[in-house]
Amino acid sequence: MVAVDIGSVKAPSKFAWAAFDVPVQDSIAEGEDPSSAMERLAAGLADDRQAVLLLESPMSVPVPDADDTGWHWLGKAREGEGNRPWSAGAGAGVLATGLAQAAWMLSRLAVATPDLTVTTQPGRWQAGRARLLLAEAFVSGAGKPVPVVAGQHAADAKAAGRALVERLRDGGPLASDVRCAPHNPLNLLAATALWAGLALNPDELHNDVLVVRVKPIPAHL
Repeated sequence: MVAVDIGSVKAPSKFAWAAFDVPVQDSIAEGEDPSSAMERLAAGLADDRQAVLLLESPMSVPVPDADDTGWHWLGKAREGEGNRPWSAGAGAGVLATGLAQAAWMLSRLAVATPDLTVTTQPGRWQAGRARLLLAEAFVSGAGKPVPVVAGQHAADAKAAGRALVERLRDGGPLASDVRCAPHNPLNLLAATALWAGLALNPDELHNDVLVVRVKPIPAHL
């Protein structure tokens, strides 16, 4: 699994990634550029293995019903976001950056791993119907870890990865901490994967993504 903290790639980089080999909760590799992140993910997918790409950026948005009053709900927070909505200043900024960076990374991955099957639905991935699961990490508020030596962005990537590793170790169904309900999900991860030419079921455009909300976790300095 590769967990990514989305951010500017301009020096000094605010982009960071951490790789994990489930069920071990300590990262096995780290970096601060999208290219090396995809190299690590492609290596993890070798020999028909499964993997996860976890991105810390809003990757679904709620779209109200297109009736006479639906527009009143445009831009409202997703269920579970609390006071950190996707449409607020910080959320909207990282959403835009995340879309561009996700598109680049998935395009790179599509070239490196031809015929890769991808999904945003954890049930399909856990059933073996896709090799790569695309998911969203929510690292904010009380979930922000203490910065590590490499900085806050590296700490965020590690915290996101550990949170998902913990759930995968449990072995049960993966449930999302954030949902677009009661509105209609616009799945930006699915749209980006299709744009990149990856094999993903188009019906996922209308499904929620898996969002892993990070709880406070002591960081290792």
